Amino acid sequence: MIDHTNLRPEATREQIIQLCQQALQFSFAAVVVNPSYVPLAVSQVGNSGVKVATVVGFPLGATLTDVKRFEATEAIRLGAREIDMVLNVGALKSGDQAQVLSDIRSVAEATHGAGAILKVILETVLLTDDEKRTACQLCVQAKADFVKTSTGFLGGGATVADIALMRSVVGNDMGVKASGGIRTTADALAMIEAGANRIGTSSGVAIIQGL
Repeated sequence: MIDHTNLRPEATREQIIQLCQQALQFSFAAVVVNPSYVPLAVSQVGNSGVKVATVVGFPLGATLTDVKRFEATEAIRLGAREIDMVLNVGALKSGDQAQVLSDIRSVAEATHGAGAILKVILETVLLTDDEKRTACQLCVQAKADFVKTSTGFLGGGATVADIALMRSVVGNDMGVKASGGIRTTADALAMIEAGANRIGTSSGVAIIQGL
């Protein structure tokens, strides 16, 4: 259930290799790396069952839809199997649901067409509860595979209340990923209890050891 993550801008090759080795050791679901490290991560995890995930429109979500789509397509070509894209938060808060829907749907179509899955980062710390509900509904309409709380770059992070809200909107047919500030076993278990079925964290090893 753990996406073992290092998206720090200063992350080195050696740190990404270590991330992948830890993911292999603990059978994590995926490693999440910045796009330029996708080939390196792919070379490290091989056919182990640990997937390589990367981010699109990260961390602001304000890039053009065509750019997000290209980022996703190119990352998948290089071996990524999961795409975590940032929703266009400004468009959502402006009430432009059509733009948000089109943005997600375009990336979803490209991602699914290449046999990969799409997670959509809502950046919940910037949203009201009503906006979170709307964002989740748009993700369902756009046929994304997961809704995800946070980039981890703007503070706030995942909360039990947000996970419960997101799960209540998307139902049981879509994934819910809790990410941002999850550092302990207790944190992770609380998110799972609230409805998360994937945990994005840089503390995956500590969480597993805590069990």
